[in-house]
Amino acid sequence: MSTRWQYHVVEIKPTVLSGFKLQEVQEALSRQGQLGWELVNIITHAPMMPLMAVFKRPD
Repeated sequence: MSTRWQYHVVEIKPTVLSGFKLQEVQEALSRQGQLGWELVNIITHAPMMPLMAVFKRPD
């Protein structure tokens, strides 16, 4: 039997003037990891637009 997955997308927004702060991105990713989510991909559309972090975990 194959594994079934749940998927979860988190939007990480840049700050108004300075873009993304490394510590804030790490905290957002770590928070999801503590909940059992594994990062699959990060999607960027354009500079100064939110990042879309895609996570998965077994269902």
